[in-house]
Amino acid sequence: TQFGVEPLFVTNSRGKQTRVKVSKIASLADDLALALAAKTIRIQTPIPKKGLVGIEVPNQEISLVALRDIIESEAWERMDSRLRLGLGQDVSGQPFVADLRAMPHLLIAGATGSGKSVCINAILAALLLQNTPDDLKLLLVDPKRVELTPFNGIPHLLAPVVVDMERVTGVLGWVLREMDGRYRRFASVGARDIEDFNERVVPQRADLKRMPYIVVIVDELADLMMLAPAETERSLCRLAQMARATGIHLIIATQRPSVDVVTGLIKANFPARIAFAVASSVDSRVILDMPGAERLLGRGDMLFMSPDAPDPIRLQGSFVSDEELRRLIRYWKGGRELTIETSAPPPTAAQPVQLPLDESLAPQPTVEFEDDLLPNALEVILAENRASISLLQRRLRIGYTRSARIIDLLEEKGIVGPPQSGGQTREVNRAAAEALLREAGREWSTPSIN
Repeated sequence: TQFGVEPLFVTNSRGKQTRVKVSKIASLADDLALALAAKTIRIQTPIPKKGLVGIEVPNQEISLVALRDIIESEAWERMDSRLRLGLGQDVSGQPFVADLRAMPHLLIAGATGSGKSVCINAILAALLLQNTPDDLKLLLVDPKRVELTPFNGIPHLLAPVVVDMERVTGVLGWVLREMDGRYRRFASVGARDIEDFNERVVPQRADLKRMPYIVVIVDELADLMMLAPAETERSLCRLAQMARATGIHLIIATQRPSVDVVTGLIKANFPARIAFAVASSVDSRVILDMPGAERLLGRGDMLFMSPDAPDPIRLQGSFVSDEELRRLIRYWKGGRELTIETSAPPPTAAQPVQLPLDESLAPQPTVEFEDDLLPNALEVILAENRASISLLQRRLRIGYTRSARIIDLLEEKGIVGPPQSGGQTREVNRAAAEALLREAGREWSTPSIN
């Protein structure tokens, strides 16, 4: 019988209590799959907090779990975090949302075609949808050169997507130095962690700026372990042990979950793990310390091991289409949608203000930016006698990135001052603004009130 239960598998609990050993039921998995004409079934013995044995039977048709449905759910709204991840739906069809801050690092493994890359894209999309470049910075490592390189140019990146594996050790070295530097800053101002620094210390000190979260995503750990296994393991383990309080989080993925890639030290420091379909129970034990992932169906079917859950949770992963990703990337690159008729390349993103990376990393080139909306922005701030990024976004109907560039440009020219303590509003130098407006061929006259 085909039940309309989302997302990908049917669960049911019925029948009277009988005296049967749990181990005997687990050994009958193949016989039950044959009797049910199912490709594979998964037996959970027992279901946590219930005196029941769970038998998960796959549906014949796969239901798509859109990331938008997860983001618009109550579970997403209830979680108070800037690093929420909409992982997918559980076996009962309920949205499942996790907090990267609580993990605080994530290990993803699965065979080719199991949904690992789609999961990484969904995680990136969720992070970009809820964080501005001032709140979140990204470091992306993509040895395949095709999975993460489309994100090049967004203002969240600390550096272009790293595709040369020889440079990855330099990236990890910079992240370690950034972690140590943040701890020194915390100690100098008496802050306990990044939340305490941003929420308590920064509002009291005009000379301090909010510290952004940093998420490091490595799309293939196996290549890095082949190149420099000792240094990679040492860097990842030190970051995983100490970086949580500084707001630095790691997301590591691999399609070869063997003991020489996912070592015991790495696994011990990554309590949060996602296992997609793998080839054998040996690979499943490497990821989850238990079998089960070899019976997954692929195409987003996953087992999520949370640090605060005794057993893995089965989920159908959320999906983000290529077109949705392109629209999101276009928004952050240029602040507006590009039509097919006028699909000109977006303006190059300005390099974010951040501590310099290691010398081995080539920094993004500085772009001399002059915006054609600058005269309109001058008229807006003269009319309002104040300046802020959100004000220009509303009045000029542009995106965050372009508005922030205009404000930075005006600050360089001495027209607006730095952000005032406790907010983003800036003081306006009216004389300088009117002079620059005249240079643009426009005259400003104060509106008269009749």
